[in-house]
Amino acid sequence: MQVTVVDEYGEPLSKEIACERPLTVMLNWKEIVTLMTLGSRPEHLVLGYLKNQGFISDSSLLESIIIDWETSSAAVITKEKIEGVDKALEKKTVTSGCGQGTMYGNVMKQLEGYQVPQVKIKQSEIYSALEALTHYNDTYKKAGAVHGCAVCLNNKVLSFVEDVGRHNAVDTLAGEMWLDEQLGKDKIFYTTGRLTSEMVIKVAQMGIPVLLSRSGVTQMGLDLAAQFGITTIARAKGLRFQVFTGSEKIDFDVKGKTN
Repeated sequence: MQVTVVDEYGEPLSKEIACERPLTVMLNWKEIVTLMTLGSRPEHLVLGYLKNQGFISDSSLLESIIIDWETSSAAVITKEKIEGVDKALEKKTVTSGCGQGTMYGNVMKQLEGYQVPQVKIKQSEIYSALEALTHYNDTYKKAGAVHGCAVCLNNKVLSFVEDVGRHNAVDTLAGEMWLDEQLGKDKIFYTTGRLTSEMVIKVAQMGIPVLLSRSGVTQMGLDLAAQFGITTIARAKGLRFQVFTGSEKIDFDVKGKTN
């Protein structure tokens, strides 16, 4: 969206801004949550959200999904009744996600004792992924006010999405991987946002062993990454990064310290 702003010299400028829209998610006509989103890939966002929150675990149960922007709603219909929805809705944790994130029900209980696949990664592969990612972030470059997330394989960006909240972006990618039956064991997950507990949990649910961020990490995010066996790399930009967990799984194959 184009708007007119005034710069520091009082001169008018035409600038682009990101447009967020509400999208109320309903599961079998029961209201679950209202998400604020750019709305670029709403089907993947909604399905990823429902999966990550533990409402649906089997994609074969899906019958239809209806996105109606006139009513700002997304209706997901399943072939049979989903048990435990009311009980899950009773327990809601407000997280530190952009805007206001939520985690429902017993998500952590479902992950007890779980670890992602343990894989090694080369320092040069991290650099290759970061270089490939420099060609994305279109909305951020034009308007700011958004976060970007990506699923990478070696030096290729398999999928990239921007949204007003990083939790929306990760849910969108989770929904896409779920529907396409993609495994996360050989992937890298990238985010421009900080690595909070919510982000680490969702990446663990995707089965992705390496988490790469341009930003920092919180104490709970760090504890959970260690618990799930996720290699956590933060403050990553250009040729610089800091490994918070899993350094023993990185092959530092680029000789010499960068300036």
